[in-house]
Amino acid sequence: MDSKINEFLLEFYNLKCEILKPITGYEVSNFFVKTDEGEKYILKHYCEGEELIAAENEVLTYLNGKIECEFSYPIYSKNNKALEKGGDGFFRLLSFVDGMFLSEVGKNEEILSSLGRVLADIDVELSKINNCIIKGRRIKWDNQYALDSEKYISYINDFPRRKLIEYFFLKFKENVIPELSNLRKSIIHNDGNDWNVLVKNGVVSGIIDFGDMCYTHLINELAVALPYIMFGAENPIDNAVYVIKAYHQKMPLEEKEIRILYYLIAIRLCISVCNSAYHSTINPENKEYITISEKSAWELLKNWIFINPVFVENEFRKACGFEVRYDDLDEQLRKRKQLVSNALSLSYERPIHMAGAAFQYMYDANGKTILDAYNNIPIVGHCHPKVVSAGQKQMARLNTNTRYVYDELNNYIEKLLSKFPISLSKVFLVNSGSAASDLAIRMALARKREGAIVVLEHGYHGNTKLGIDISSYKFDGDGGEGTKDGIIKLPMPDIYRNIFIEGKKKYGELYAEEAIRIIEKSEKEIACFIVEPIMGCGGQIVLPEGYLKKMFSYIKGRGGICIADEVQIGFGRVGTHFWGFEQHGVEPDIVVLGKPIGNGHPMGAVVCTEEVNGYFENGMEFFSSFGGNPVSCAIGLSVLDVLEEENLQENSLRVGNCIMNELKSLQNKYPIIGDVRGSGLFWGMELVMNPDSKEPATELAKELKNYLKEENILIGTDGPFDNVIKSKPPLCFNMNNADQLISTIETWLKKKG
Repeated sequence: MDSKINEFLLEFYNLKCEILKPITGYEVSNFFVKTDEGEKYILKHYCEGEELIAAENEVLTYLNGKIECEFSYPIYSKNNKALEKGGDGFFRLLSFVDGMFLSEVGKNEEILSSLGRVLADIDVELSKINNCIIKGRRIKWDNQYALDSEKYISYINDFPRRKLIEYFFLKFKENVIPELSNLRKSIIHNDGNDWNVLVKNGVVSGIIDFGDMCYTHLINELAVALPYIMFGAENPIDNAVYVIKAYHQKMPLEEKEIRILYYLIAIRLCISVCNSAYHSTINPENKEYITISEKSAWELLKNWIFINPVFVENEFRKACGFEVRYDDLDEQLRKRKQLVSNALSLSYERPIHMAGAAFQYMYDANGKTILDAYNNIPIVGHCHPKVVSAGQKQMARLNTNTRYVYDELNNYIEKLLSKFPISLSKVFLVNSGSAASDLAIRMALARKREGAIVVLEHGYHGNTKLGIDISSYKFDGDGGEGTKDGIIKLPMPDIYRNIFIEGKKKYGELYAEEAIRIIEKSEKEIACFIVEPIMGCGGQIVLPEGYLKKMFSYIKGRGGICIADEVQIGFGRVGTHFWGFEQHGVEPDIVVLGKPIGNGHPMGAVVCTEEVNGYFENGMEFFSSFGGNPVSCAIGLSVLDVLEEENLQENSLRVGNCIMNELKSLQNKYPIIGDVRGSGLFWGMELVMNPDSKEPATELAKELKNYLKEENILIGTDGPFDNVIKSKPPLCFNMNNADQLISTIETWLKKKG
């Protein structure tokens, strides 16, 4: 090949080649040429696209001399042609542009500002060109055609990475596509990556490779160039601001362009990694070149999800001199107070106005990114693209009720039941955990209408009237009416604040014996016993070993029904098992599900045995207008799929164990930590004034919660004395998140001494 190229250069250009060096390209063969006389050129070999190359030559010829920047220009052959046939295609010889690649030099303000000016100068001139060949071009590297690359997501085998890409494609559809028709279009260079930008004397001196030039939205020039100058930067947004500010001074940007730039940058990265995954699979011999920027792209994408879009937009707006977006929280609170009852409480002394979320991060309206270590409802992560997409697609296809037959109901219930013991074989779908608890009690009472309902002190089972009646957390709290007739309340089996001295018998057995004594004393028939295997509102109380086994055996022996409330802890959150009751080696008659079942979509479920279902089938129809509708079923199924695909139960165990171990280590240093308990990503840390007296440190728990909020971490407090720091984050909460949480808690502990 080299000898043929040498012959070609001599024949058509009268050039004797001293050095001929291949340069790896994405889809084009490139060669560095140095002649005997020391002249340098770039030779490109193409198999097709003569009209497009001719158009590119026209542009390069036009640009040269118009801007204080070097560009390659076509070298004409002895036949006075810019393109010459050769081999199985044609060749083009270009002048060589000297300088250091931007990728090889430090990216300081002066260089980046000069990049912004040069890109603006190019775009000013390109806006004057009307070339129908370039205007008619459609390439995968053009952001306006980003969806052409969406099909390559399947080539990304790593599910955490895949969901990042799916998320940004989702956001592109939501935020960018509706705006495209309102944006300016022009011919742009479209490939300002740091290997196409040359630097001399501390400023950008040359731009090469116009092969991706296209007619697209003007803002894409920056959307393409900015990722490369942010790669590996300590303050990536600062780098972007230098470029934008300088660009805007020569080619003024519009506010609507700045508004979507965050998402355009993200989609450019998505296009890059999707095509990299695809082409490295089908063309493995060229993988090194294809993936040259892949590692940096993935790093920036991971960081991009952590950066609040409002913050990015405001920084970009400031660079252009536009007024920043500002949230008036006081006005929001005034309006809320006018419209909403005070019975709906707010978290924190200074509440947060939320504007968006992604996985384990939430975005407030003023640009802060907040680590969510508290919200267990979005179990697979806020706005998970697979869940959102499932709901959108099904909503566009069919949404009806269970009086009709549709595949989604059977498919979902079949998948859900596969997670349960075979004895639990019937499912009722409703709209919330509260509705599920209410229904579960109704089902139990269908067997023993006059029987008592056995509950635990500080338990919580929902907001319906019946839910409040069986929730000590509510009926014993402010505004509550106390224990009603037909309710038997048992002591919460808290082994930290235990009411027994452990001897030959374990705490679980002791608490169970005390519970049985109380039930026997009531002399009432037992309809059911409802219990959370780990008590959330009770303060993350892990039921002691043996307690549920003894209690379930006793209740069933009395003809009662055992109900496991898995609303807060189900779906793999406890880490060791998919359901909390499995940790205790028991099988309930009824299981109540809610909160995370739909990742934020209003869903709930009751799962029961055939026997319990038989009691309930008494002739009265059960119907829920929205329970089990196709949209809910599609969403519920997607949640189960994501839990499996991303191994979130295993992640919960691994990250949860790490957090618990670190907290127990802190407990040894700081007496204020009275107890650390929980399982997986459902844990609590009880704060006390004195480790001996166990006096609750309620105010300190409140202080720590608000301190973490100021450090942009969400956490909760709960328990009978509201002194338990409570965490139940999305199950995608990772080791880095755990480190951030633990180190922030430790900083506060050091301040308290």
